Amino acid sequence: MTRNSRRWATVAAAFLAAAPVLAGCGTGMDANTSRPYHATEAVTVRQNGIDVSQAFFLGPESGSQIAAGGAAPLYMSLVNSAQAPDQLVGVGVDPAVGTAKIPAPVELKPGQGVRIGTPTPTIVVDGLKQPLRGGESIKIQLQFANAGIIPVTVPVITRSREFATLAPASGGGQGATPSASPSVSPTEGATASPSPSPSTTE
Repeated sequence: MTRNSRRWATVAAAFLAAAPVLAGCGTGMDANTSRPYHATEAVTVRQNGIDVSQAFFLGPESGSQIAAGGAAPLYMSLVNSAQAPDQLVGVGVDPAVGTAKIPAPVELKPGQGVRIGTPTPTIVVDGLKQPLRGGESIKIQLQFANAGIIPVTVPVITRSREFATLAPASGGGQGATPSASPSVSPTEGATASPSPSPSTTE
């Protein structure tokens, strides 16, 4: 087994040891479409020097669905407020939901942020076990080289209103495969403020 294989095996083992489940009902997805989602209302998670904000999966257009077997891209902002560089090296999701794919590590320099998903989404949950209509919540685990595993509950929003121009997963989100390199852009005006002791705020 190569060094890289051993590292990914360790990441997989860590994920399975703390396997996340989807929020809500027994099917693994909790639909709540009673009110629109706004990125400014998104959950912010601060843990081990990493800030995760404005995280969401892009779902289908309003009134439609992403069929089982399809894919939903992940959009989010990351800020590294630690003193040392870090990397996002993996994304875990309950196998009952689908398969999370990250094409390559995402570099996080100290005091800087990146926006994942623009201009082209690359991190996706593929091979969905159930259709997505928007309004569901999916629990994921972000694996960082230094910060470790950070759990985040991510809403699925419809591709409408201010999100209508965002790109779905390649091929319209139907069984898509991400491109060869991660799509990140500097978070505009991102600054790293001192993080409190490791905690998760929802």
